[in-house]
Amino acid sequence: MGENVIRVCPGTVRVDGPGQWGRLAEEGPDTALDTAERLETKSFLKALSEGSGVSGYEGPIGAMVAEAFRPFVDEVRFDKLGNCIGLRRGEKPKDGPPVKVMLAGHMDEIGLIVTKVEERGFLRFTDVGGVDQRTLPAQEVVVHGRKDLPGVIGVKPPHLVSPDEAAKALKKEDLYIDLGLTGAEAKKLVNVGDLITLRRDFTELKNGLVAGKAFDDRAGVAVIYEALLQLEKLHHTADVYAVATVQEETGLRGAITSAYGVVPDLGVAIDVSFGDQPGVPEHQTAPLDKGPGVAVGGNIHPKVYEALTRIAGEQGISLQIEASPGATGTDAWAMQVSRAGVPTGLIGIPLRSMHTSVETLAMGDIKKAGRLLALFIASVDRAFVEGLRW
Repeated sequence: MGENVIRVCPGTVRVDGPGQWGRLAEEGPDTALDTAERLETKSFLKALSEGSGVSGYEGPIGAMVAEAFRPFVDEVRFDKLGNCIGLRRGEKPKDGPPVKVMLAGHMDEIGLIVTKVEERGFLRFTDVGGVDQRTLPAQEVVVHGRKDLPGVIGVKPPHLVSPDEAAKALKKEDLYIDLGLTGAEAKKLVNVGDLITLRRDFTELKNGLVAGKAFDDRAGVAVIYEALLQLEKLHHTADVYAVATVQEETGLRGAITSAYGVVPDLGVAIDVSFGDQPGVPEHQTAPLDKGPGVAVGGNIHPKVYEALTRIAGEQGISLQIEASPGATGTDAWAMQVSRAGVPTGLIGIPLRSMHTSVETLAMGDIKKAGRLLALFIASVDRAFVEGLRW
């Protein structure tokens, strides 16, 4: 699968790639990409959340990200794994080649996959990327078969459950998806290996909070988008690689390949962290709407951490410090150990109910994280990068 490039020049906007990505626009200046609307960040997050892109099958979300990034970058391309990479070039520096800063937020979501189509039309399934089976009963889903099909995850009525069964959590193996189809109809429309996503509308709660699915980590992609918005107001000499990575939930794969290809001088990953909620130890969480988290620990270069926290203090951006003693399990880890090593930082958006269809966060934290990233990028120069060497 070759690379696909969207050049932001009138008359040359085109994507010619494999069917997974499809054709985003025809050649010429009057294309959808040339007239792409500059979305408000919350609207962008809503569109991402309600879209479908299970790990390994992020094509539709990647196309959405490419179109949203397009007004703010000089080039958008997809690498061979499907990472969406937007390049925003900085002003020409006076002291050598431009510094390359990579921002990474993963656009894949956890989901399900069909394992069997039963004779009566019910579907059996397993998870892709760590779905919490406790949350599955009675969920609405979309089965991506020959066409998208609405379904529900059914369970036994409580009246017919034995006392022993009632005391235990349901296993995935005991659940099924009901499409309302006969066995013959289901087998014409659904195959083993078809993807399934949870169905959930983006919901605005009170006090600036929002809830929905796939905020882990399309919230990180929204932060990158907000940073690009903010960079429009700033001068910067660094070249910014805005990367929406794939397959994070199944092994950080997209960050591994994109960091290897970009060869950044430094990188910052944006992911979610544990938000405060009942039943979760306070010392393991961060309150919502009190600012993004900035990680400190072995996965994080101390001078990147120092710069982020210093700029936040100077600009009055509230932050929360998150101790991460080892590998963070985020794209920051994949970037840090790419090639000969990349100085890396990590920003976390506090998130309640992680890995469910009602993940909840504060839009204010996304806005603050985007502003912090933009200011950090504007401060980065060759001298800063040289100072990152141990």
